[in-house]
Amino acid sequence: MGTSAVQGTGQEHDAGPYVPRRGGLPALRRAAADCQGCPLFQNATQTVFGAGNSSAPVVVVGEQPGDQEDRRGEPFVGPAGRLLRDALAEVGIDEEQAYFTNAVKHFKFAQAERGKRRIHKPPSLREMTACRPWLAAELRVIDPDVVLALGATAGKALLGPSFRVGEQRGVLLPMPSWEQLDGGGDGGGEAAHGHGHGHGHLVGTVHPSAILRATDREAAYRGLIADLKVAAEALRAEQH
Repeated sequence: MGTSAVQGTGQEHDAGPYVPRRGGLPALRRAAADCQGCPLFQNATQTVFGAGNSSAPVVVVGEQPGDQEDRRGEPFVGPAGRLLRDALAEVGIDEEQAYFTNAVKHFKFAQAERGKRRIHKPPSLREMTACRPWLAAELRVIDPDVVLALGATAGKALLGPSFRVGEQRGVLLPMPSWEQLDGGGDGGGEAAHGHGHGHGHLVGTVHPSAILRATDREAAYRGLIADLKVAAEALRAEQH
C-alpha cells in the first residue's frame, strides 16, 4: 500500500513502475493512461500516448503534446502536426507507415494571465527522463528502421543531454540501444527485453512548431524538408 501511495504523488519522477513488462502497444497505452510517474499528470487533461502502425518502419518522436493533442488524446493533431504530415508526404514517407509519439506524454503549460489560453512550457530534464521508459517501451515493440527526433527534447531523450539540434540535424546517426534509453545503466536487467541494441538509424531535425514561429517560414520549411530527405533515403536503404 505504501509504495502505491508514494507513486500516486507523482514526485518520484519515474514512469518505470507503471510500464507493463508484457504485451504490445495496446497494453502500453492502457497502462500509460494511469501514469503518475511525474507531476505533469496532475494538470493535463489526459495521457497522450503514441498512435500509428505497430510495425511502422518510421517512428516520429516529438517533445510533448500541445493544447489540441491534450484535449483530443492524440499526438500531432494540431497545426504543427499538420505541417509535419505535409512535409513527410513531400519526401515520400507515407504517414500510414509511421508511428507518432512524444518524449513526454502529458501537456505541460502555464495558464495565461487573462483568458483561458494555456501556454506551452517545455518539459524539464527530470520530466523527460521520468517519461523515457514509455518511449523505450514503444521503440522496443515497434523496432523501427528509422527514428525521427523532432527538436531538442526528443533528441536529448534519445541520445542524451549532449544532443544539439543545430549541430546534429540532418545527420544520419546510429540508433541508441534500448538499454540506454530505459536507463539500463542503472541496473536495468529487464530493460533489454531481448534487444541488445537498436538497429537502424536516427535523424534529428527541428520541431515543426519552430517552423510556424519562424520569421522566414519558407526557408525554415525547406530546411525541415532537407533533413527529412535524409531520413527518407535511409528508410529506402533499410528496406532494400
